[in-house]
Amino acid sequence: MTMPEADYRRLLFRALIMTVLCITAVLACYFWIDRPVAFFVYRHHINTIQVFRWLTYPPPEVQNWSALVLTILMVRRAWGPFLRWQKVLLVACLSLIVADDFRISIGDVCGRYWPETWTHDNPSLIGTGTYGFHPFQRGDDIGSFPSGHACRILGFATVWMIAMPGSRTVAIVLCAPMLVSLVAMNYHFVSDVIAGSVLGGIVATYAAYLARLEMPRASPDSVSAVKPEQLA
Repeated sequence: MTMPEADYRRLLFRALIMTVLCITAVLACYFWIDRPVAFFVYRHHINTIQVFRWLTYPPPEVQNWSALVLTILMVRRAWGPFLRWQKVLLVACLSLIVADDFRISIGDVCGRYWPETWTHDNPSLIGTGTYGFHPFQRGDDIGSFPSGHACRILGFATVWMIAMPGSRTVAIVLCAPMLVSLVAMNYHFVSDVIAGSVLGGIVATYAAYLARLEMPRASPDSVSAVKPEQLA
């Protein structure tokens, strides 16, 4: 069954609302939050806490293994239809990969310097006092916005939260510390994480809807239309 155009319009409207809210939050963080938080992390040596470093490892590892998971699932499909969790895993892996590609494109458009200097003397807020966006300048030294880690996390997890509502608590418990760790390690500004999370969430939502993974909404008409034998 195809998804009615009205549902796509509602989905688009919600995505636009989230985008506007995200832009508002990013602007607020840019002027009042990003720099104070980055300097606080640096001065209090929060980024020396190893647990925060470890929490940043899973997102890129999940992406690295996604291609193999997709291959295994395609082989598995030759022996019959997917179980629901297998289909959700397939869509989640695809969502993660697509979301990260979106992130790269937006990163090239925005061109933001990092909170700290990591490699090849890249300009940064703490390392060189460089802060701000430099649109349409490409390169790893200006790829802080939006956060790729956050985009991967929400691009993968949001599919599960939509398709399997019972997994939401587990997903939030797993995702929240990883998102916090990105700021705690000064890998990203707060606004980077917000933007990456929203981007990943929007891509994942579209992926879940396109794959028809969203939970069906019950209505009086649909309930009355159910035949007795369908309830058996």
